[in-house]
Amino acid sequence: MDQHSHEQMGNRGVTRPQMKHEHGMTPEQRMQMLHMHHHQTLWIYWMLVMLGVWLILSPLTFSYGKGLTDPAGGRSLWLPLAARIQAMQWSDILSGVALIFFGWRSLTPNRPVSLWMCCFTGLWLNAAPLVFWAPTAAAYLNDTLTGMLVMSLSILIPGMPNMIMYMKMGPDTPAGWSYNPSSWAQRWIMIALGFAGWLVSRYLGAYQLGYTNIAWDPFFGDSSRQVLTSEMSRSLPISDGGLGAFAYTLEFLMGWMGSPARWRTMPWMVAFFGILVIPLGLVHIFLVISQPLTVGAWCTLCLLAAGIMLPMIPLEVDEVVAMGQHMVQAKKKGASMWKVFWQGAAPAENDTQDQRTPALAQLPQQPGKVIQASVWGMSCPATLALATLLGIWLMFAPAVFGVPVKDMAADVHHLCGALIVVVSVICMGEVVRRGRYLNIPLALVVAIAPWFMDSSPLGLCLSSTAAGILTAVLSFPRGPKKETYGLWDKYVR
Repeated sequence: MDQHSHEQMGNRGVTRPQMKHEHGMTPEQRMQMLHMHHHQTLWIYWMLVMLGVWLILSPLTFSYGKGLTDPAGGRSLWLPLAARIQAMQWSDILSGVALIFFGWRSLTPNRPVSLWMCCFTGLWLNAAPLVFWAPTAAAYLNDTLTGMLVMSLSILIPGMPNMIMYMKMGPDTPAGWSYNPSSWAQRWIMIALGFAGWLVSRYLGAYQLGYTNIAWDPFFGDSSRQVLTSEMSRSLPISDGGLGAFAYTLEFLMGWMGSPARWRTMPWMVAFFGILVIPLGLVHIFLVISQPLTVGAWCTLCLLAAGIMLPMIPLEVDEVVAMGQHMVQAKKKGASMWKVFWQGAAPAENDTQDQRTPALAQLPQQPGKVIQASVWGMSCPATLALATLLGIWLMFAPAVFGVPVKDMAADVHHLCGALIVVVSVICMGEVVRRGRYLNIPLALVVAIAPWFMDSSPLGLCLSSTAAGILTAVLSFPRGPKKETYGLWDKYVR
């Protein structure tokens, strides 16, 4: 058996349907396969019912009225304590009833709506402790872990509900591409980063929710506490650390969804995943780098969470581009964009089989080979690497020259330096390499602005001008382009 066949078998998973020549299958044959697949995964629907029973009994097993906590920093909430306890109790009970009802309905084949309702229940279980400011750590832990398990059982392990009825098998490398951006080698690193981000954000959320009294910070001391209890943090009605953990939960779970051809078979999922990672990720990063401007303090773990998110953006954007290319090609053929978005489309004539990507199972034996495949589509030109270092220097330059954190000169350096780092790292993704030109106005601002601020020492002005001019110059060369991207190649300049 060749490597590609082995990889394909591993991608399906033991519960995933295996369809061959599905283009010639009749609706009756597809329905027969749906029943066979349902029979193989029947244990999952029983598990959903059992988790429903677990949730109903949880408020009785783990008293939500003992070991109560208050949010950090004496934050006022929209619900009094007694109402928070009752809200969490009823949320678990009603969620349990929903899982029993829809899980029981799912025991009968061809009921996709029931499985989606189970999935949405799992989504709510992850959100409820944030909405109601769960008064005990047990309630938060129980709901979030159970919610993740429910989402995994409803749509991840058995595959998308009723996808057998319309799935279209075929090659998994987009036309004109030198690699497959949805391969498991490309996705495992996103899953690992998402899980790491979830762990960090969960700790920050636990402090804000009051489950721990320590906001640990190895570098900035009490600054983390100031950031996590600041007015900026209180601008949201829920814990922003907990919201980050919620977003990372969806990201690392969605990393598992779909086959290596999901850019073609599940455009909607790639689009939603891209929204989570790219625009929402940029908002998250911007909020973190604005901390010294609005709060006048840094938070190490907040910076770590943003640092984890940053490489996820260029790692994901190529998959979104491949999905967009597929949608454009399908539209040219006269297909319904709405139907293609939700159900995918047949492969294009010049799509190819992925013979290049190593199997993820080779990671323990050949980690270098798999890791190299994980970052196809990214390259690190010396120009962008140096621009990144210059951005980091600009962030620390005010402290080196003795400028106070809340000074205007420090604000300019912190913001522009951080944005230069963000732009440089993101543009290491070849499909967005053109974005490097955004560093030019940022560099010019940081090169000129300090000279007009009385608080800027001469050394800082000279350093900033040199770093700014060099960053601007470094933004012109494109750097190497190692891969090909089909229709998108003309935009990689």
